[in-house]
Amino acid sequence: MSIPLFNSIASWLLKKRYHQIELFLKYPEEVQEEVLMQLLSFAKETEVGRKHEFKSILSYETFKMRVPITSYEEMEPSIERTRRGEQNIFWPTSIKWFAKSSGTTNAKSKFIPVSTEALEDCHYKSGKDLLCLYLNNNENSQLFTGKSLRLGGSKELYEDNGTFFGDLSAILIDNMPFWAELSSTPSNKVSLMSEWESKLKAIIRESTQENVTSLAGVPSWMLVLMNNVIEETGKDHLFQVWENLEVYFHGGVNFNPYKDQYKNLLPRKSFNYYEIYNASEGFFAIQDRNNSDELLLMLDYGIFYEFIPMDTYGTLSQKVVPLWEVEKNKNYAIIITTNAGLWRYKIGDTIRFTSTSPYRIKVTGRTKHHINVFGEELIIENAEEALKSICKKTGAEIKDYTAGPIFMEGVEKGGHEWIIEFRTPPEEIAYFTELLDNALKSLNSDYEAKRFNNITLKMPKIHIARENLFYDWLKLKDKLGGQHKIPRLSNKRDYIEELLLMNK
Repeated sequence: MSIPLFNSIASWLLKKRYHQIELFLKYPEEVQEEVLMQLLSFAKETEVGRKHEFKSILSYETFKMRVPITSYEEMEPSIERTRRGEQNIFWPTSIKWFAKSSGTTNAKSKFIPVSTEALEDCHYKSGKDLLCLYLNNNENSQLFTGKSLRLGGSKELYEDNGTFFGDLSAILIDNMPFWAELSSTPSNKVSLMSEWESKLKAIIRESTQENVTSLAGVPSWMLVLMNNVIEETGKDHLFQVWENLEVYFHGGVNFNPYKDQYKNLLPRKSFNYYEIYNASEGFFAIQDRNNSDELLLMLDYGIFYEFIPMDTYGTLSQKVVPLWEVEKNKNYAIIITTNAGLWRYKIGDTIRFTSTSPYRIKVTGRTKHHINVFGEELIIENAEEALKSICKKTGAEIKDYTAGPIFMEGVEKGGHEWIIEFRTPPEEIAYFTELLDNALKSLNSDYEAKRFNNITLKMPKIHIARENLFYDWLKLKDKLGGQHKIPRLSNKRDYIEELLLMNK
């Protein structure tokens, strides 16, 4: 098949899908209830299905009463049995792939089950939908005249008792349909290289010879790649390398701290940025409009959603609500039931609804990634917004950062300690610290109350990180590339202490 013919057929198929998307936009509650009933019916003869009598669950209310909220730790014994070859425990079809994920809060590896249904009806479907929504908004796009530069994980797949585990990106590449491989760079061989720094050179060597029209990957690692491309080619910006580059599809971390650096490397006003929200457990939301910072929650991927308001999360009065009972501008923890056998599973992410018609969201952080030692409830969204605003005021550029608590000792007040690696440092770190403190006060009333007259919290303490501190820290932990990310906020001092030692 010729590339022009392939491009025409792909564009036509993707645009057809938009009519199906319009269905869940119009009938979100009905679509979600149908997803739940299909999942229950499909898994009724599994071990979990028999235990909770899925056969007789005919409504969401019964499902909510009968099936408990669960975590990875609670599911781990069942997952380990499946990894050893047992099947039909929590999902009826054979599961042979497991997305290995250590996250950022726990050194112990997680093995997230990935079923054939999850691959086809969630992960690959979402990839097509991303292109569908982009093309719907950009009818003159020349996306399919070139290739997508994908920057995935850096681990190959490993076999264990007849099952396979590795980065989700490795699983996706290993099972990739022909149309996706045909339109991507680098080659599968390079994409699955395990050593990040060698892989980086190989990606540059292959991709600079291609007509790249789109980029896809985590912002922090894509920025590393882009800077290396500029250095290797001696060009001033990326359009001198790839003239037809038109869009960057990104996800995994908040894009705001990186946006100005991207604009310097991609200095074209017509260039598009499209955000996605995915994880090893599933693909959840896609930016569906140009120049938007909201994501459309995708409701027909075989995932049923529930939410816990963060003001009750982990308390005796914890409340769980379905999609049709959420409110705008409240912070929620996400609970998912999926076509890979995760039943009412806490993924650890928090979101806020910006719209309920249709359901659009913003990712606000992690249930474990916040600082609330003193009742200040500082979340990642607060930190990112504060840093973005003060960087504009001071002309500073941030490469990476993390923050943790300073615990009270005797009469000493508590506080927050930050380590920030700047690409462009501010002229005065004391002034930058003052601006950060004021910005956090304006964004978070709990933080402001604890800072009032230094009643509980003293002024934040900021350390300037040496060059490549965070990169070296990730390298030490064998976490270069892929979905690995810096833990932004923590209720503990583990990350801060390790980084301070390395910063000497």
